[in-house]
Amino acid sequence: MVVQGRHLPSPAAHLWLSSWSIRYRPGVAKYIAKYKIILVHGFLSSRHDDSLTKSELAEKLGIYFVSFDRPGYGQSDPDPKRTMKSTALDIEELGDQLGLGPKFFVVGFSMGGQVVWGCLKYIPHRLAGATLIAPVVNYWWPSFPTNLSTEAYNQQSCRDQWALRVAHYAPWLLYWWDTQKWFPSSSVANGMPNFTAPDLKVLQVLAATRVTNLGYATQQGRYESLHCDMMVGFGKWDFDPMDLENPFIDTEGSVHLWHGVEDGIVPVTLQRFIAQKLQWIQYHEVPNAGHLFAFADANAKHDILSTLLIGKK
Repeated sequence: MVVQGRHLPSPAAHLWLSSWSIRYRPGVAKYIAKYKIILVHGFLSSRHDDSLTKSELAEKLGIYFVSFDRPGYGQSDPDPKRTMKSTALDIEELGDQLGLGPKFFVVGFSMGGQVVWGCLKYIPHRLAGATLIAPVVNYWWPSFPTNLSTEAYNQQSCRDQWALRVAHYAPWLLYWWDTQKWFPSSSVANGMPNFTAPDLKVLQVLAATRVTNLGYATQQGRYESLHCDMMVGFGKWDFDPMDLENPFIDTEGSVHLWHGVEDGIVPVTLQRFIAQKLQWIQYHEVPNAGHLFAFADANAKHDILSTLLIGKK
């Protein structure tokens, strides 16, 4: 059965809407769940990343998790015209088609954190709460002071500075830039990001599963997954996240931003500025943690879920 071009979900553990590849995660059944969370994966990733679902709170609090492949990743159809707004509206439709109710929670990691900014902008009325974990920033957001964004940008390697510059100013050249052999292309897109010591420890734990998932994530080609992701994420947005207003002034709910102090991919200085600018966001800075801290730290998973759902660690 098809509604608005999307297949209605079945009870199966894996199902495909016409545009998305969906996966129900460990936790409790939807009909008894107290909390319903849509997980949004990051760059070079997929719906199979299940870090938060492996928490004792999943059953203790009664959490129902759903994850999906973002456009062009895994088995989800590419969307060459996707924007921050279209992805947010896709998530709203996903919630409707899966019967998640009038409001649900969204949690996004890394590049998936950018999607959460889009949800806060375009579908705030559908959110019961939101969490951004090590969200990727766009160095060209207008509210960033020039000296701050420039300093953070210059912390990236030269090869990544060029890749970001191409993605922002000449996105039509990004595929060529990533495949040409004369100059080094994006280290992140090529699976060699600037991981710090805490991340290297996490990767030792994740190595066996991540290799398999990387092949799954990019099975439709690097352009449809990685390059389109970079073009949207580092392109020209139609809103500035730092202009957003608190969507929960008159209702229950909260927004949380978590970031590791030793994140070598997304400079912590930019998250501190965002937290200062948007004081309605509850900012959590994690010492001795890198970009991947939420993948292996059981205490971090517990804290992320508990602060979002019940307001305390």
